Amino acid sequence: MKYLSFKDLQHKLAGRGRTTIYRDCELGRLPQPIKIGSRLFWIEADVDAAIASLAG
Repeated sequence: MKYLSFKDLQHKLAGRGRTTIYRDCELGRLPQPIKIGSRLFWIEADVDAAIASLAG
């Protein structure tokens, strides 16, 4: 299982802004992040599935 940092997620989403990414998480378009220590990470497989479901 690979974790994406915020910068990795932003790169994967073609440079989307911070506010837009967090809004998409709130609305269920993207998975909720998990907190490891003091940082947030997203599970890459969950992000890929969310992107695929939005594209289809």
